[in-house]
Amino acid sequence: MTISSATSSPGRAASREADLAHRFTQVRTLTLDLVAPLSDADATVQSMDDASPAKWHLAHTSWFFETFVLRDHVPGYEAFDSNYAFLFNSYYEAEGARHARPRRGMLTRPSLDEIRAYRAHVDAAVQAALPGLGNDALDLVELGLNHEQQHQELLLTDILHLFAQNPLHPAVWPPQPMASVEAAPLEWIEGPTGQVEIGHAGQGFAFDCEGPRHAVLLTPYALASRAVTNGEWAAFIADGGYRDPRHWLSDGWAWVKGEGISAPLYWQQDDDGGWMQFGLDGLRSVDPAAPVTHISLYEADAYASWVGARLPTEQEWEAVATMHDAASGNQLDRAGPVRPRADAAASMFGNVWQWTGSAYRPYPGFKAAEGAVGEYNGKFMSGQFVLRGSSCATPRGSVRPSYRNFFYPHQRWQFTGLRLAKDLT
Repeated sequence: MTISSATSSPGRAASREADLAHRFTQVRTLTLDLVAPLSDADATVQSMDDASPAKWHLAHTSWFFETFVLRDHVPGYEAFDSNYAFLFNSYYEAEGARHARPRRGMLTRPSLDEIRAYRAHVDAAVQAALPGLGNDALDLVELGLNHEQQHQELLLTDILHLFAQNPLHPAVWPPQPMASVEAAPLEWIEGPTGQVEIGHAGQGFAFDCEGPRHAVLLTPYALASRAVTNGEWAAFIADGGYRDPRHWLSDGWAWVKGEGISAPLYWQQDDDGGWMQFGLDGLRSVDPAAPVTHISLYEADAYASWVGARLPTEQEWEAVATMHDAASGNQLDRAGPVRPRADAAASMFGNVWQWTGSAYRPYPGFKAAEGAVGEYNGKFMSGQFVLRGSSCATPRGSVRPSYRNFFYPHQRWQFTGLRLAKDLT
């Protein structure tokens, strides 16, 4: 992590503690709100290896604070339950053995109520400790809050994937009215060229993978003025896009054939041949003007080839995004049935994460943090691709133009979409 918030006076220290205490309450409350509609069974089941049960998310984010803040920085703190370190560690090798990720759904005990009690215990302990914590510990609280906001998005996408397995198509929340608008015409916006600096500028919080800031050389290019829409994607399907190997990367074509892929995840046709899409508010007709979502990098790349364009590089995307407000667009403000919205399709942020053609690799001069928290990002810099922006499930205020999301090219249970790019030379 990178945090530029060192305090140099008692007044600044007190202000930071008060801010963190307020944010801690907000973030931890929102997580509970997101799981409020779930039963113990809903919160226990694991729908696939990539997803985790809601109950596990609740416990893991609490384990993070208990381990890296309370255990390591509060003298005399005793763990709520000595078994939880094994059950709820995610991937921190430095923290020892842990329960296997694909078997998290087998944890019928502890119950959902017991996990809520665990959260309440950790919350009270962190709030009590905040006034006496040093800068290093406060940095870890900051990291923990940003970590939990990432898990809030994962909670929503994992719940959506779980409920999508139910043939009854149950809704987590009642449907909300959606604005009925036409898709804006797609225009091409020229981006900055020449030597451009990207990466976190050093003010405020950022994850370690967002830096160091460095110069890149950009040749003339343009980005699309909005994300690709459902209507445009339906045309790709109708034109045989999923049946024509000319548009696909070799690995992508093998994935399409091997998995029987013929549409974005959660799409299905009704009796009249129209497209429906399952969401957190149940099964609804696909909005042709809303951004397409739940597509893999393979699908995004094939669509770009089909229209004679390409995916942007992450450097191009960031060079344009620095001119936009990262807290704008359709992002998560409260618990509810998030969906991409047509009336926010032009925003660089919100609605859908945007695939880039850039591999998730370290920037020049990158160094992982010392200790277990150094495992947070660096060890995943292999075989994955970068997504930029944010989605309708991203907590507002938690991203920056330099924020780097990353997934494997076949994954699509997140709110993933695309914004096209093209060369101007």
